[in-house]
Amino acid sequence: MANSTAYGVVLVTTASKEEAEAIASALVEAKLAACVNFFPIQSIYRWQKKLHNEQEWQLSIKTDLRLFPLLETKIRELHSYQVPEIIALPIVYGSELYCQWISEQLGS
Repeated sequence: MANSTAYGVVLVTTASKEEAEAIASALVEAKLAACVNFFPIQSIYRWQKKLHNEQEWQLSIKTDLRLFPLLETKIRELHSYQVPEIIALPIVYGSELYCQWISEQLGS
């Protein structure tokens, strides 16, 4: 088990599977993410004073959090939402081999 505070999971929601795929591919290709998983979710939220109940796609992006500013910029370039969810959660502890793999994928 490695102390892996440099690494994290960034959560992003999108409006469609196609948008999720496009963002995931762009992030991995740009070496801003080692891996991106995405899956359908149901979201209830308030936007512009109106309650919404929508199907969205949740991205789980594994990355080095030192890349967060570049990652956020790339997501904003590709995202359809005016205010996309972009939330980083640190990996406090992780498998040493997995964290090493993340590092190798990002070229860091």
